[in-house]
Amino acid sequence: MKASSIYQHEKSFRDNGIDSFGKKFILTPETVTIPGESTKLTLLDCRRDNNDNSFYYQEVVPKKRIVLHFTAGYLKGDIATLTTPYYHVSVPFVVARSGDIYNPWASKYWSYHLGNTAIGGNTEMSSSSIAIEISNIGFLIKDGKNFHTIYSNDDIYCEQGETGYYTEVAAYRGQKYYATFTNAQYRSLILLLRYLTARYNIPRVFLSPDKIFEPFASAEEAANFSGICSHVNFRPTGKWDIGPAFNWKKLMFGVWKPVAGANPVG
Repeated sequence: MKASSIYQHEKSFRDNGIDSFGKKFILTPETVTIPGESTKLTLLDCRRDNNDNSFYYQEVVPKKRIVLHFTAGYLKGDIATLTTPYYHVSVPFVVARSGDIYNPWASKYWSYHLGNTAIGGNTEMSSSSIAIEISNIGFLIKDGKNFHTIYSNDDIYCEQGETGYYTEVAAYRGQKYYATFTNAQYRSLILLLRYLTARYNIPRVFLSPDKIFEPFASAEEAANFSGICSHVNFRPTGKWDIGPAFNWKKLMFGVWKPVAGANPVG
């Protein structure tokens, strides 16, 4: 899909609630106040019209950390895959490129999101983490003056001159071109992280710059980390999210930024 077509793609889901598998969702805006602040956050409750909840476990597990992912897809497909019946690979939040935050299930519950080879164990680490997926196609393949996705040489994402849609970085895990994230996504993600860290008493702590793109050194290190990290910290190979095109400094500043009258968290 062309990056320039994504706005209409996302608007279609917002308007009719139908994902790429044809599943129907009831979308209901919900506004919450960030604990300790006056700031409000609006989510879109995103529930199956048939009340299917088979893609996550309704088991309450204490949360120690928040793990950021990118979907490597587009919103309708992201929602479709993450709500596959009985698959149990899902997340409670998907942040669209528009900045809309879709909330398929309550974040106190859990589903798998790290993979069978996750450092620290898929079940233990997935259940004790809150996963957030950011809708983003991930790394891109350069072919002449075009960039296409990993799915097909014909799936052209953008042209070389459309520099707002991609970023060239020092090669990371063999890839150097990545789709950019939108300002709306950063704004929404910052608010969501402020909300979740306050609600679950998760420290507003990030990995140091030399470790932010590196896997945890051991299962013990993974289990002991309490804060905000990303998928690559649990997977030494095979994953690129959240990737070097993501502006961690911008995110950190927003999460740490003092709010008048707010109580400090973390």
